[in-house]
Amino acid sequence: MNGTRRIKINRSKTDSRSTISLLPAAEEIILKYADHPITAQNGLLLPVISNQRTNAYLKEIADACNIAKHLTFHLARHTFATTVTLDNGIPIESISKMLGHQS
Repeated sequence: MNGTRRIKINRSKTDSRSTISLLPAAEEIILKYADHPITAQNGLLLPVISNQRTNAYLKEIADACNIAKHLTFHLARHTFATTVTLDNGIPIESISKMLGHQS
């Protein structure tokens, strides 16, 4: 992934660090929230909300877009793993680390 910015992330759930390449769209999102009060106060890249609230937002999005599929954060993680990373040539070992898998 030439020309992309690489960042270091810390997975708090597994207490592991990874270096990842950012696609331009992801970098734009991170830059958008760089000055957000929650991210600045907590040293995060994005403001974090609960899984329950995320799923509620995904339901609203699905309804607004007439998507019949039940969208969830879990489904989004797997969609990211397959369509964003694998389709961009990211090795499966790197994807596993990005998703926080230990083995």
